[in-house]
Amino acid sequence: MSDENGTPDTSADPRDTSTGAAGAPTGTPADRPGTPDGAGPRPEPLRFFGTTWVDHDPGYRGYAARRIAVAVGALAAAIVSCLVLRFAYEGIAIADLGGFVTLLVVVMFAVCTALAFRHTWESFTKRPDPDRQASLRGLLAVGFVGSLLAYFFRTLTEAPGERLHREEYDTAREQYERRSTRRTGNPSKKRRRG
Repeated sequence: MSDENGTPDTSADPRDTSTGAAGAPTGTPADRPGTPDGAGPRPEPLRFFGTTWVDHDPGYRGYAARRIAVAVGALAAAIVSCLVLRFAYEGIAIADLGGFVTLLVVVMFAVCTALAFRHTWESFTKRPDPDRQASLRGLLAVGFVGSLLAYFFRTLTEAPGERLHREEYDTAREQYERRSTRRTGNPSKKRRRG
């Protein structure tokens, strides 16, 4: 979140009307409720959703369409990935490396997939630790099917990470509104205590 006080923001330009991941305009901060003329906190864009999650923007490039596209895309990618892993398994079986190596590879992929699913699912509800994320990069790469499945199941209910971003955005808006209402009025007309 960012506000007019200069809190770090991930976007380069607050008037940015560039397109989101699916090609739809993400809008300007003035388009968002509670932020007249771009003042105040701006919603953080989500991967594949931009800022459509704030108002659940309608239309063929809006929130619902993007949720459907992400769900279908994640499921299709997971199915294709499983087919590729099956070919890899058949390659190991043809190579006749032995039952222990085959079992080791299957267990490795199963454990990495389960851990990647859990880690990705948890990252939708709380911010992951960057150091832990970097140390798990290899495990997440091996268990990529788990991450794809987590995306698929989460998009059935909401945009992945929407709840976390909405809580942060609502909190930032409330804090901004409290600060701005305290500053209203002409400070030169205040009574001086004497």
